[in-house]
Amino acid sequence: MKWTISILILMMACAAESPMNNDQTPAPTLVPGQYRYLSLGDSYTIGERVTPEERWSVILSDLLRKNNINIANPEIIAKTGWTTAELMEGIKGRNPKGPYNLVSILIGVNNQYRGQSIERYREELRELLQQAIGFAGGNIERVFMLSTPDWGVTPFAKGSNQAKIATEIDAFNNAAKEECEKSGIVFIDITPLSRTARNDVSLVADDGLHFSGKMYRQWAEFALPTVQNRVNK
Repeated sequence: MKWTISILILMMACAAESPMNNDQTPAPTLVPGQYRYLSLGDSYTIGERVTPEERWSVILSDLLRKNNINIANPEIIAKTGWTTAELMEGIKGRNPKGPYNLVSILIGVNNQYRGQSIERYREELRELLQQAIGFAGGNIERVFMLSTPDWGVTPFAKGSNQAKIATEIDAFNNAAKEECEKSGIVFIDITPLSRTARNDVSLVADDGLHFSGKMYRQWAEFALPTVQNRVNK
């Protein structure tokens, strides 16, 4: 078990240096009249081990355009390994300029992995949610959060206590859902989708730990019906 954890730490540290894991994704060039989208998160948002086109928020933007919603690709602030606190620091460093027509958050897996308390997660998530509302010009209808997926179903986690990981992921997601409800922000639960990777390796990236573009497309398609009615509110 100690050997597995050591490998995971090394793997995540190496991933943090990968050019495919750049938190400095530039703001897209806007066509006049296009809606703006800000996507905040960690490895699942930056798309560790997938191409930029396979990131879930990029796929979502494409699906929205196919549904006649003129939205640009997202401006992404995310990095593999980030916790809620590190995402806040990343936002501070980037200093994004709103208002955005859509803001998404997906954060929490590294809080869980590092053994941080749910109380700390709640406190920092509250601040992030308020920041997100601010980036949306104060319009909570334009903000949504995706649940944290379950990395315990991936091949890499086979030597770990997968039931414990699942229980902890559920606890963090319950906290996130409660905080979203308090703030009036919609919470989209993609965790059950992530758990289908247990029996389908095509949903896992080539590192055996992160998810594939095929999985990210499922998340985007699942989020689309909820999100498409909120962009221009």
